Amino acid sequence: MSILQGIQRKAVKKELRRPVIQPGYTVRVHQKIKEGSKERIQIFEGLVIKVNSGHGADKTFTVRKIVEGIGVEKIFPLYSPKIEKIEVKKKSKVRRSKLYYMRERSGKSARLKESFISSEELEKMLEVVPDTEEETNEKAEAEVATEESTKTEETKEENKEQKSEEVKVEKKEEVKEEKSEKKEEPKEEAKKEEKTEEK
Repeated sequence: MSILQGIQRKAVKKELRRPVIQPGYTVRVHQKIKEGSKERIQIFEGLVIKVNSGHGADKTFTVRKIVEGIGVEKIFPLYSPKIEKIEVKKKSKVRRSKLYYMRERSGKSARLKESFISSEELEKMLEVVPDTEEETNEKAEAEVATEESTKTEETKEENKEQKSEEVKVEKKEEVKEEKSEKKEEPKEEAKKEEKTEEK
């Protein structure tokens, strides 16, 4: 990844989740429009005829629709904060990355073999903004730090368990010694009594 691509990806907000858009998709773009002090959302629905091969904030896509027999095209930045959301309604089988031939077609000749997309498929299509190299390095460092902390905690717990086992063993030995001493005491007393009787 070049320096320019890293800068472009940094300009994209992480909250913006966009579906993977390809030429031939029929999409509904919800765009925020300001009219004086008021703000409203305008929906632009049409066919994606081009997806620019940019990175991050530089990536755009072109949507075409026909209004009263006139073709209208709009270029949208994919990660623009003015776009509320993008809904993918249909996908069609196309063999080209640029569908410029659709400009010359109208009516039945402009139809494509389309299939509807369910909400589950749309959720799977949502892509997360790719991380920059710095962010990936930070994540890797954080993972290493968490692994080290978990290892230290595990070693501490193991040491505690070993110490508790050692204490238990010591207590058992002390109890055994006390029992053996108690057993020896009556034996000594009996020996003393025997000696006194012999005298």
